[in-house]
Amino acid sequence: MHCGACMRRIETALGALAGVERARVNLSTRSVSVRWQARRRPPPLVETLQRIGFAAHLRDADSEAKDGTLAELVRSLAVAGFAASNIMLLSVSVWSGADPQTRDLFHAVSAVIALPALAYAGRVFFRSAWRSLRHGRTNMDVPISVGVLLAFGLSLYETLHHGPHAYFDAAVTLLFFLLVGRTLDHVMRERARQAVKGLARLAARGARVRRPDGTEAYLPVNDIATGMTVLLAAGERVPVDGRVDAGTSDIDAALVTGESRPQPVAAGGLVRAGTLNLTGPLAIVATAPARESFLAEMVSLMQAAEASRSVYRRIADRAASLYAPTVHLTALLTFAGWMIATGDAHRAITIAIAVLIITCPCALGLAVPMVQVVAAGRLFENGIMVKDGAALERLAEVDTVVFDKTGTLTLGQPRLVDRGAIDPASLALAAAIATHSRHPFARAIADAARQDHPSMAFDSVAEHAGLGLEARTGTAVYRLGRASWALAPDRGAIASDPAVIPSVARDLLRQDAQCAVRGRSLAALGMTAGAEWPAACDGPAPDRQPPDDDGVVLSCGGAHLATFQLEDRLRAAARATIEALARDGLRIAAVSGDAEAPVQRIAAELGIEAAARVLPREKVQQVAALTASGRKVLMVGDGLNDAPALAAAHASMAPATAADVGRSAADFVFLRESLGAVAQAIRVARDARRLVRQNFAFAVAYNVVAIPIAVLGQVTPLVAAVAMSASSLVVVANALRLPGRRKPMARDDAIGAAPALAALRAGR
Repeated sequence: MHCGACMRRIETALGALAGVERARVNLSTRSVSVRWQARRRPPPLVETLQRIGFAAHLRDADSEAKDGTLAELVRSLAVAGFAASNIMLLSVSVWSGADPQTRDLFHAVSAVIALPALAYAGRVFFRSAWRSLRHGRTNMDVPISVGVLLAFGLSLYETLHHGPHAYFDAAVTLLFFLLVGRTLDHVMRERARQAVKGLARLAARGARVRRPDGTEAYLPVNDIATGMTVLLAAGERVPVDGRVDAGTSDIDAALVTGESRPQPVAAGGLVRAGTLNLTGPLAIVATAPARESFLAEMVSLMQAAEASRSVYRRIADRAASLYAPTVHLTALLTFAGWMIATGDAHRAITIAIAVLIITCPCALGLAVPMVQVVAAGRLFENGIMVKDGAALERLAEVDTVVFDKTGTLTLGQPRLVDRGAIDPASLALAAAIATHSRHPFARAIADAARQDHPSMAFDSVAEHAGLGLEARTGTAVYRLGRASWALAPDRGAIASDPAVIPSVARDLLRQDAQCAVRGRSLAALGMTAGAEWPAACDGPAPDRQPPDDDGVVLSCGGAHLATFQLEDRLRAAARATIEALARDGLRIAAVSGDAEAPVQRIAAELGIEAAARVLPREKVQQVAALTASGRKVLMVGDGLNDAPALAAAHASMAPATAADVGRSAADFVFLRESLGAVAQAIRVARDARRLVRQNFAFAVAYNVVAIPIAVLGQVTPLVAAVAMSASSLVVVANALRLPGRRKPMARDDAIGAAPALAALRAGR
């Protein structure tokens, strides 16, 4: 495949097969992905492609490495350049006024040089053109081949008949410039796709696997199945997503988190394919095959972005598909017109050849895909994955951004903010209970007292979804969770036998008689007698009044022991991002299913509008209402409850920490902690839209100017070749102008966005 006409031909042929829902061609990778209905028999994909003139095979991971296109182009370019330079030297002598005998000799020598050069260097175009004609279709290489062969044929005719003019220099130089354009186009495409290739190079080729009988074997990465135990030495890349079964090490997880600091892992920890094991040996159990790994998902997202179709790209593809018949008709009419006007067949053919060459719509065909590929690469450099190139166009149109709170505006990693106001005994008790849960609030409490609490044992610990944790030991019942649930009366009694109170707890009771209730509660914990207990219980008697709903409550038998205030921290650059979006004229709001107090606290901190206790269907309704009012909404969310709203929005974005469903529903996935990815993506999308429009304007202007000049006979085939190649290079170079890495967003100490948002809401 070389052009938009090839792409359209393939997609049309495959799309016409029974059961095929969609065929999508990726010109950069020269591949096509087909989606068909599973209940039907697989359609004859390869046979269909062969019938229309394209040799096809199943694409594998090494297909790009086996691609010898660049080497073939470079060799052909070298041959054409050598031949063109030598023929040009001979032509200079002819143009300088050589006598007829010398002229005929130099023409003959030029023909001898040109014939093998055209046969070898021109096969890139001739092969493609012949394949197309043999199957009853045309592509961009057909008029190119016709133009080159006509120039050579006319020159050979003049040489055999001792004519004064020969165009061997034009034919070979034309081929040379065409190859320069195609080679640079190929190199620039490869350069633009370095992000995808860089990801592919992170994939391990294989790994040592421990078999069930204890033996070890080296398996290719594609043969590693779920459940296999993979052995990793320090310095090896993780081949598949997995869970650490044994060993401790540090992992370079910059691919996933964007952070350069190594992440420690131990038994039970998760590792991602493509990350690097730095310091120690690990045994991991594969949780997914290589084709379903996080790394494979990122590669497929990048390739999907390249293959997607925006409105502009569909326009360019349609124009390119009309190119061949239009150009052939134009050249034929030009030849006929000049024959009628002058009767000079030589001049008429020369002008027709120039028309064939100069009207090649390479610039139009490259206008959109080059920008999309470069934009996807730029976003990846900033930690943003593009799932759909057409989404870049939609993202450039958004005027409203709606954020989820937990896990999006915040990290979803709450921390205890009032530790100093909680006596150590209550904190230790709560931490001992919290270690039995993976809930973010429980982990935050456990982490806050990780170094302080002694070893404790309970008869039973149960987690009640949406309520909290309940621990029992003897007759004592402890609850850690929502206030309304934790403070509800319970039939369990508090142990009161002093004999069961460990010595450390007795000492605490002696220090302050006001802690009797608390002491008897701790007595039943079965603490090790020699365990170190934090500072003495020297505070006032426990507050038995129900605390504010905004917090986690610890109770014993329904009696209040402590309240823990937890606060989720904002993502990096959250304030600066909101400010930047407001400055760019976007309306900003937040919706969350969380309680009113934490949502409004975050909203006030950022200076944005917010709605709390919003159900998933209500999020969709709010997005739909904004859309109905003429707004184009970007939804940014991470949870399962955000997936419907992500799908309903004009464009959508999710962090890499989002649930699988959320990532699947989003158009963009940002890999790093900073929320600055949102503003960055919008800016890149707007820059890409501007470059696409510039490319379109240039491509149209080029054809408007070049075609009349060629038809009027003011352009030779050589000049036409230079102009056509130059137009393609201008479009590609303009695409590469897309701004790259911008100045990083300021951290969270940036000036708040409230003033800008207030002005925006006021309509100023």
